[in-house]
Amino acid sequence: MSPATSISEGYSASASPDAPPVLELRGINKSFGPVHVLRDVDLTVRAGEVTALVGDNGAGKSTLVKCIGGIHPADSGSYLFEGQPVKVDSPRAAAELGVEIVYQDLALCDNLDIVQNMFLGRETTKRFVLDEVTMEQLAADTLASLSVRTVTSVRQRVASLSGGQRQTVAIAKAVLWNSKVVVLDEPTAALGVAQTAQVLELVRRLADKGLAVVLISHNMNDVFAVADRIAVLYLGRMTAQVSTSDVTHSQVVELITTGRGAATRREAPDEPNGTAGADGTSEWKNGERP
Repeated sequence: MSPATSISEGYSASASPDAPPVLELRGINKSFGPVHVLRDVDLTVRAGEVTALVGDNGAGKSTLVKCIGGIHPADSGSYLFEGQPVKVDSPRAAAELGVEIVYQDLALCDNLDIVQNMFLGRETTKRFVLDEVTMEQLAADTLASLSVRTVTSVRQRVASLSGGQRQTVAIAKAVLWNSKVVVLDEPTAALGVAQTAQVLELVRRLADKGLAVVLISHNMNDVFAVADRIAVLYLGRMTAQVSTSDVTHSQVVELITTGRGAATRREAPDEPNGTAGADGTSEWKNGERP
């Protein structure tokens, strides 16, 4: 896969509202031996939106992300990309579709500079020699397209960067390769207030440029600051997919901790888009409140 010279080449920011979701999971199940980690999980991710994936520890968030990234292929269920069923059984297969994941440990090499990290394993060559000029220009262009101003030189070693700058480099690395979906695992963990604000601005900027962003976070303030939709996992089940504007902070916390709440209860017996479960919860169709 060749790198994009800007984010806009990775995905059109003006996606049609009638276009299918960029990424859609239906009925995903995943078990490890006798432990059933994911149970019939549905997830819809659209271009130009930030979808927050939230849940308590052990809810299945990491496993779901690894299913999206091809590290743990699902036992059953459907994986649709741009409306077409696909088979994602390896990280390479996910990357070829345009799915990039920034894990919490960032996977950066401290002894290498920013350019070397962004092209690690995907180096550009010219006549069997590393094309340093092209890689440096593409790295600089990608950071510029993200409006990143905190990095003074793309030849700066990662070991000398702050936590927020490292997160920025990891995100820029993910969007360099014609990405359409970027999954961010706890991008603001262990960051200070100012660095957190910078990273959240970058997350919002990715969606505004047309990418589909999945944000995994335990911080409800971060979620409500940047997310368009919230998907809640509880003990391996997707209990709700709702518009951020339709729920309150306390309702989301209740969903995370109990798996049910006012956000998912049917408001009328003839409600067309909700499907009630045995415990009185419901999941709104396409993640939208009726």
